Amino acid sequence: MNERVTQPLKRAVQVNADGVATIDGEGIRTWSEVSDRVARAAAGLRGLGVTDGERVALLSLNSARYLEAYFAVPWCGAVMVPLNTRLSPQDLTYMLADAEVSVLCVDDAFLHLLPLVREHCPTVTHLVHLNERAADGLVAWDHLCASEVLPDLSADGDALAGIFYTGGSTGRSKGVMLSHGNLVSNAVNAVHMIGYDTDSVYLHAAPMCHLTDGMSTLALTMAAGAHVFVPKFEAKRVLDEVERRRVTHITLVPTMIAMLLDVPDIRQRDLSSLRQFMFGSAPMPDATLRRVVDIWPDMRFLHGWGMTELSPIGTMLPWAMRHPAVAGERLRSCGQVMPNLELRIVDARGNEVPRGITGEIVVRGPTVMQGYWRRPRETSDAVRDGWMHTGDAAVMDEAGYVYIVDRLKDMIISGGENVYSTEVENAISTMPGVAEVAVIGVPDETWGERVHAIVVPQAECDMNPEDIQQWARQTLAGYKVPRSVAIRHESLPISGAGKVLKSELRAPYWQKAERSI
Repeated sequence: MNERVTQPLKRAVQVNADGVATIDGEGIRTWSEVSDRVARAAAGLRGLGVTDGERVALLSLNSARYLEAYFAVPWCGAVMVPLNTRLSPQDLTYMLADAEVSVLCVDDAFLHLLPLVREHCPTVTHLVHLNERAADGLVAWDHLCASEVLPDLSADGDALAGIFYTGGSTGRSKGVMLSHGNLVSNAVNAVHMIGYDTDSVYLHAAPMCHLTDGMSTLALTMAAGAHVFVPKFEAKRVLDEVERRRVTHITLVPTMIAMLLDVPDIRQRDLSSLRQFMFGSAPMPDATLRRVVDIWPDMRFLHGWGMTELSPIGTMLPWAMRHPAVAGERLRSCGQVMPNLELRIVDARGNEVPRGITGEIVVRGPTVMQGYWRRPRETSDAVRDGWMHTGDAAVMDEAGYVYIVDRLKDMIISGGENVYSTEVENAISTMPGVAEVAVIGVPDETWGERVHAIVVPQAECDMNPEDIQQWARQTLAGYKVPRSVAIRHESLPISGAGKVLKSELRAPYWQKAERSI
């Protein structure tokens, strides 16, 4: 197999040269036009002095130029570093310095950070403005696209293609090193399992910097479908674009889905073009899933599970199980292992557990990362004998369907009993008036840890802790019912991947404790 990140683009030109490749506002380009711009932009990057293996970072909202840069960087032989647009300036400058980035590509939304970059990131020698014209001191992307066409200089196979930083929810972000082979293997899986073809129209509504969405940057290109862009997620605008562009596929995290459901005219929208609704990156609350199925009973729902270290997909629901009427309870699973991967559920000693027993997911195969950038100890802890130890707790049924239980680090041990936070969150989420909920373990002199719920009520809804505990008691064992509840009147903190930052919620409770979790 041709294991180059540029291969999907070359295939798209070969099989659908005059087909629509990108739709960005009123700007529409074909695959032959996009490929030409990529080859010229790659030449422009080499003209700036970029050499093989140098790191080029992307800090931008979703756009057609972002997609062009995603291919131009490997085309010129360099390594891409997509930066999460929701991180703090301190985190961003840390990543730029850690990866020793030489060129930073930014759009209008991040021009204000450039003085900080110039001060703290001495390796960044060139700044590229992803725009038709450049701000002072920057090079315009469209100027690079006016260069002479450069032959493809990309490496392949085990060569490093990109450094993708984790969200940093448990400390300093780690740079996940993914090879050309990792990313192409994942793209082949995604084309096969998602069902992309030349008629597919995919809306980039989740951040392109994150691999939840980024996997479709490669996979849809490999299938020669059409990319549609919104700069960032805004519920009403997403629905507008689905209707206007007749979008067939979209990937969202559960928090975004909940926002879509709250758009007042959601039931009057013509979303008939959508073939399937893909969700992942975080557990789907039962209450949200019920609302989705109620609004779109004939929609096919594709649930998947993965992580950056797996490039990123590890499991997906098979096609037959994507319709609620057929899937039943299996709609709540994250599906079966991808075609070219091995997946096991193991105990603390690494022994595979019987079906139906909770353990840790471990994965082996061609999409497992090369390691963490300049962190050999963390790499050896995570990847043992070729198996990626994911830190996710799950069970597998007799047919190989995987059900995520929790992050192991989020499991609460109260009085010797294991309590999985997602189970408690699911129970509370079904209570009328609950907008958001997070369950964490906090210090307790008697129980070691106690189950603590943080609940955000819907607007103009009064709630009290006792009612919430009583609601949870209807479906949960006594030791799982929150012993304390906090009512919060602002949204829960979330990462760029749409995951609740539980470490941030736990911090105030554990600052003075003798141990931390």
